Amino acid sequence: MAKNKKHEEQEPEVAEAQVQEPGGEEAEQDASAREGQSSEAEELQKAKDKYLRLFAEFENYKKRTARERIELIGRSTEELMTALLPVMDDFDRAMKSMSETEEMAGLLEGVELIHNKFKKTLEQKGLKEMESTIGQPLDVDVHEAITQIPAPSDDLKGKVVDEVEKGYTLNDRVIRFAKVVVGQ
Repeated sequence: MAKNKKHEEQEPEVAEAQVQEPGGEEAEQDASAREGQSSEAEELQKAKDKYLRLFAEFENYKKRTARERIELIGRSTEELMTALLPVMDDFDRAMKSMSETEEMAGLLEGVELIHNKFKKTLEQKGLKEMESTIGQPLDVDVHEAITQIPAPSDDLKGKVVDEVEKGYTLNDRVIRFAKVVVGQ
């Protein structure tokens, strides 16, 4: 029986060793699972970060393109208005020359109607004619001095004597300076 007792004592040790071995494997599996979860969490965080950055970049892109579109429309409107200003000047000159002759009274009336309609349409789009500044001091923010002449009187020295071409603003921004003659 002494042998049996020895044998029985050894068996629990073997059983304990067998119990510990699977526990060691489970611990390794748990550790590797935790590492896998932490790496998955890191990957998820990176994916979220990348998504947020792409979303922010796309929002900035939308804002930028909307702003560029508005600027493009504004520039094209300005270019169109600038191109139409010589036509407006021609209308003014035609009406002035027709008013000097009585033979063209009917034609003058028709041209005036077209001129007024054209002018109203441009005003609705934001174009404004600058007020005449004859007798006012030269203002480089709205005037372009094309020449100087001796002032007819001392009070007109350094002031606008004549306006050769009208100035215009589009939405309160000067698109054509008034071309003026300044007294010396």
